[in-house]
Order: sequence, then C-alpha cells, then structure tokens
Amino acid sequence: MTAATAHSPTSAWRQYYALTKPRVVQLIVFCALIGMVLAVPGVPSLAEVKLGLWACIGIWLVAGAAAAFNCLVEKTIDSKMKRTAWRPTAKGELSDRQALLFSGVLCALGSAVLYALVNPLTMWLTFATFVGYAIVYTVILKPLTPQNIVIGGASGAMPPVLGWAAMTGQVGPEALILFLIIFLWTPPHFWALALYRVEDYRKSGLPMLPVTHGNEFTRLQILLYTIVLMAACLMPFVYGMSSWLYLAAAVLLSLGFIGYAVALYRRYSDELARKTFRFSLIHLSALFAALLLDHYIF
Repeated sequence: MTAATAHSPTSAWRQYYALTKPRVVQLIVFCALIGMVLAVPGVPSLAEVKLGLWACIGIWLVAGAAAAFNCLVEKTIDSKMKRTAWRPTAKGELSDRQALLFSGVLCALGSAVLYALVNPLTMWLTFATFVGYAIVYTVILKPLTPQNIVIGGASGAMPPVLGWAAMTGQVGPEALILFLIIFLWTPPHFWALALYRVEDYRKSGLPMLPVTHGNEFTRLQILLYTIVLMAACLMPFVYGMSSWLYLAAAVLLSLGFIGYAVALYRRYSDELARKTFRFSLIHLSALFAALLLDHYIF
C-alpha cells in the first residue's frame, strides 16, 4: 500500500468506520429494534415507522461513539491481542485526538437526534448506556475485576429498553424482561471467547475470569449461567408477551446452549469453546427473531 493510498479519503473512512465496531453495533440496533416492535401492538403506523427509524439512527450513532471511545482507551491492550491488533487506534493509524473527536461528534449527533426526533427519555437512557460502557465498564471495571463482564453487561443489555422507551416514552416490565435475558446471556457468551483467547488476555493484563480463576472454574460458571438464562428466556411466555411458538424456540435454543456448556465443562477444547461462542450468537439472534415472529403471527 502506498502512502497516498494509506491517507486517501476512502482509507480514512474505513478506519473511522472500523472504530465503531460495525458487527457489534448491528446487534445492538437489532436488539433495540426488537424492543421497538414489541412495544407496538400489531402493524406499526407510518408515524411509528419513522419514529423507529430515527431511534435506530440515534442509537447507532451513540453506540458507535461508545465503541470508538473503547478503542481509544484500550489501544495498548488491543495491540497485544491478535483479535484486536488490527484496529486503527491499536495500529496507530488514527491519533488519540482523532478518535476522541470522532467519538464526541457521534455521541453529540446521536443524542441530538434522539432528543429532538424521538424523546428525551430515550436520549438520557442511551447516554447513560454510553457512560456505563465507555467509562464505567471500559475505564473502571474491565481492568480491575474478573466480574467486569457481569457488571458491565448491564450496558450491553440496554438496547431493548432503549427501543421500548423510544416507542412508548416509558420503560415497561416487558422491556426489563428483555434486559434480563441479554444481561444473563452476556457472561457465558464472553467467557466462552475468553477461554480460547486466554493467552491474549493474559498478555494484555486484563483480569478475565479464565486468567484469574482458571479454565475449569470458568467452564462451571458458563454452565450455571446458561441454566439461569434458560429460566429468563421462558419469562416472555410466562408474562404473556408471547405464545407457544416463542416458547418452543426458547426451549430448543436454551437446551442447545446448555448442551454446549455441559460438553465444554466435561471435556474442554479450544474448538468446542469457539463453537459455544458462535452458538451463543445464534442463540440470542434466533431467540429475538422468534419473539418477533411470534408477535406478528399471534
């Protein structure tokens, strides 16, 4: 790559875009969208569709800002890990000032969109989520405690609540059930990743659970969390948010996740940990897709 190419507008755009962690943000917006859809009985009106669109844009901007700030704060750690060493901040392709300015602009734009075109409650909840992830989790919890994922998972579990608030102007018990599902899903999801990336985390100095408490203890925690998670996944049906269609999907997906956790606990391998991590992504996406399908069919 020539110097001219490295500093071309296209290359710069890709670097800034990479800071937003697109795949992570897409999942965040998808979960927020689920909250929006479930908050509206039946088929949404044109006005509700427009409101939801603006909410998705605002949430995407603020989530991207939080991701960019995370990349800035963790640039040294990222440079030591194969999974993250490619990030523009870790490689020095973007300066601290550029990353901070980019994060600030995205956060300001997203907050303005949410405040002016959605509602103030959604803006404040989204901004609180930004602070929770970018400051409380990234700066304070992640480098200090192996329970960082558990406590910090509250920020990652907020998207359905944001979506619900965007459409209704309040936070209902249904939104809190969706929050609980993601909150309990987060630890086994990330710990499965941490198991086969343990040497990366050890080199980085982060006190992830496999580093501080060992492989076997982490596998036990994954198993216990998947069992508790299954109970939470049944709550939409118990509360009356869904019908038997969602219940069937929730049971099958949860048993699948527990099955992976049991296999992982009985006999560990990096490949099985990878499969568990990948299935956790399928689990959450398919669970919410089933909830969405159930909402419109029944």
